This record gives sequence, C-alpha cells and structure tokens, in this order.
Amino acid sequence: MHDDMSILRLILDASLLVQLVMLILAGLSVASWALIFQKRAQLRGAQETAEDFEDRFWSGGNLGEIYTRINSNDDVESGMERIFRSGFREFSRMRKQGVSAEAQVEAAQRAMRITLSREEEELESRVPFLATVGSTSPYIGLFGTVWGIMNSFRALGMQQQATLATVAPGIAEALIATALGLFAAIPAVIGYNRYAHQVERLCGRYETFMEEFISILQRHAHSSSRVPHADERQHG
Repeated sequence: MHDDMSILRLILDASLLVQLVMLILAGLSVASWALIFQKRAQLRGAQETAEDFEDRFWSGGNLGEIYTRINSNDDVESGMERIFRSGFREFSRMRKQGVSAEAQVEAAQRAMRITLSREEEELESRVPFLATVGSTSPYIGLFGTVWGIMNSFRALGMQQQATLATVAPGIAEALIATALGLFAAIPAVIGYNRYAHQVERLCGRYETFMEEFISILQRHAHSSSRVPHADERQHG
C-alpha cells in the first residue's frame, strides 16, 4: 500500500467531523474493553466467594457461630454472606423481642430481599453500557462513513475528470469509520450477552440460597432453646 493510502494518513486527512466520529468510537471501544475486564474480575470473584461460603455454610455448624465469624472477618464479604448476615441479624433481633414466629421469618425475609436487590444492582451496574455501545457504535460509524463519502462526491463533482485515484482516498477514509464502529460494537455485544447471563445465574444462586435459608429459619422459628444449624436443611 502506498504511503499516501496508509491507514494513519487516511485518518489524518479525514474531515474534522469524520475525525471526531473516529475519536468517539475509539473512546467507546477503550471504555467498553475496560468495563469488560473489570466485570470479568468482579463476577469471577463473586462466583468464587459464593462457592466458598456455600461450602462452609452447608458443612454444618451453629448459625450463630457462622454469623459471628463473618462479622469478625476483615476480608471482603461475598454477596451471599451479606444476604445471610442481614437475614440472620434480623431474625435474631425479632426473636429477642419475642414477636411471633411468622413475624420473625417475615422480617428476615424482607431484610434478605433488600440485600439481594442491592447485590443485583451492584452486579448489573454499568453492564447496560455495553449494550448501548454495541447498539449505537455501528450507527455512529455509519454516520461518519456517509459524511465522508458525501464530501468525496462533492469534491469529485468539482473536478473535470473523475478517476478512481481521485475518489478512492475519500471513500477509504470514510469506510474506516464503519470499521471502527464494528470494532467497538462486536466486543461490547459479546461482553453484554456473556455478563448479563452470568449476572442472572449468580442472582438465581443467591435467591436459591435465600429460600433454603428461610426454610431453615421457618423450621426453627418456634424453638426458643437453640439456634438452628446449617446442615439441617436435609431434614423436613
């Protein structure tokens, strides 16, 4: 390829508006890739900590001891740990107040629902940005392409003799905008579909744990002699 038709030269020779479109698309691409890597680390960490907590929780033990251990742990809590802590804390508080068994369980369930909603909001944060980039980038690139081709044909109309060498650079620089739009859109769409599915599965896992934990609390809500054990989910 001749130096005058290099990608860098075509970008530098593009009109100001087309260059602005390219700059916007490059910025969207960088932002989406940064979010992709950040969400990958966040969701992987959330899955690993959830698995670790479930292993410790269902291995048995007094729930009061598990609650105390979580409160004394300086490490970053998992979403599942926060759900358990909010539910057990509210259950214990209502139990000390001597309210009915139904009120104890309902209070714990409400607390866990609130925490679950916050966890879902945190996991889903900024993921829609990937969908926005994926859906709008091709159109932004297409706008730059149309504008660039329009300028090329306008310049072509002012010349006495039209040749391919005359119109090719303008069309080529315009098509770069479309390529940048696809370059920004494709990873964003893939990332959005992947992470939206992972968030849905993880939230479903949280909700399953919450329902199992509520079942444990319901079976022991009428008992005032002891705190329930995690391994008792096997018993009816």
